[in-house]
Amino acid sequence: MAVAAPSVQERRDTRAEKRRRRLADAALELFAARGYNVTSVEEIVVRARMSKSAFYEFFSSKEHCFRELLTLEGGALIDSVLTNAAAGRNHHERLRLGITTFVRSCFERSAVARVLIVESVGLSAGVDQVRHDLQSRFADAVAEEVRHATPHDPFFADKEPVVFGRAVVGAVNEAVGYFLTHPGADADSLAESLCLIFAP
Repeated sequence: MAVAAPSVQERRDTRAEKRRRRLADAALELFAARGYNVTSVEEIVVRARMSKSAFYEFFSSKEHCFRELLTLEGGALIDSVLTNAAAGRNHHERLRLGITTFVRSCFERSAVARVLIVESVGLSAGVDQVRHDLQSRFADAVAEEVRHATPHDPFFADKEPVVFGRAVVGAVNEAVGYFLTHPGADADSLAESLCLIFAP
């Protein structure tokens, strides 16, 4: 059976998505390398080799572009963390897989990590909400593991699930943010150190 050729609208949508992706990639590189406040829309379009009017076809402002990046890229990172963690056979293994996946992903995609962990902090109420929502997905997953482990696992028996979940996210974010910019730990050694604290 013959496969139908893409329609005119589908081809337009594909081209539009490629243009949006070029702008988003350029913005991600600049936000991570130079910081949100220093980066201008003009610099983004120059890096993307596109026009300013093209930028405003997809984003209403620089902050809108940043929020979209945070939602999509940060969301993809958290998705991979939760997917990999789910493969664990028990509470400790799932927590270790989640922490390790997050740390490795941040080191492999340091631009995304910088946007998620550093540049998004205190930028605006809208950006804060996106970051909090992403972090909550991770923290809630950790809390759920602790909640189920508490009755039969001595390590988790005295841990309050919500507090423990937030502590994991806070500590992992802080450690990754520090060691991405300061020599002293690679992804695997940092992940192992964090796992020894939170999922021995």
